[in-house]
Amino acid sequence: MWSNFFVQQDEEGRIGVAGAGQGGGLGGMKGGRGQRRIHKISDSQEGKIKLAFFVSIIGVTLTVLGVGTEFWVELAQPKNFSGNQTCQMAHYGLWKGCIRTLWVADIDPERTSCGPAELPGETNCTYFKFFTSGENAVIFKKTTTRNLNLAAAIVALLSLTMMVMGSICIVMSLSKGVRFFLKPAAFCFILSGVLILLSILIFHQSVLALLSSDHTVPLHHELSWSVASVGSAGVTLIFGGFLFVILSLPFSPWQKCLPHKNSAT
Repeated sequence: MWSNFFVQQDEEGRIGVAGAGQGGGLGGMKGGRGQRRIHKISDSQEGKIKLAFFVSIIGVTLTVLGVGTEFWVELAQPKNFSGNQTCQMAHYGLWKGCIRTLWVADIDPERTSCGPAELPGETNCTYFKFFTSGENAVIFKKTTTRNLNLAAAIVALLSLTMMVMGSICIVMSLSKGVRFFLKPAAFCFILSGVLILLSILIFHQSVLALLSSDHTVPLHHELSWSVASVGSAGVTLIFGGFLFVILSLPFSPWQKCLPHKNSAT
């Protein structure tokens, strides 16, 4: 009887140890699954993320340069409009405008309008009163459209805000070593690029509205280098955002495509 009792206790002990081992194994498997959900960034992926971030930073720099300058558009009177040795032209951006008085002798003889703005002359710059008293600006007897100018400035500021948010997401992704923040960063940079391009379109509409407000003074207009800087920034930001989309994928698209090419060849 005692021998059967000890044999039964031994079997129960073995079953308990086996059950504990299986429970530990299940716990380990659950822990392993929980760790697998966190996609850590490898050294090669970190280098790619930094390269894509560098591309986006170029777009951010170009945007700040373009938004902060007043060379979005140049408005030039005919060279001999005033009938004396000087002529006037204007250039403005989102925040302020400038009136320049140039010498006709310094202008290219083949050019019919006053300018360009890089020539030496007297400059008088004033900030727009859209954001303070709500008054429209008058440039060569032509009146600006306040709502369009305000809309262009607000959209540009929203674009800068999205750039800052995207940069914060990338910094957090690199500091934490996870890819979780890459998708929000991609969304922020793509949206910022779209918004800054939309700001250019709205600004161009405001220029056309300004020219159509009065026809007594003929003006020649052309978009200047600030718009070129902002347009390049928009394309660069969208490209950088798509790079982050590719880097946020759990697999490499090149590895998915190359085996098919090799098998086909």
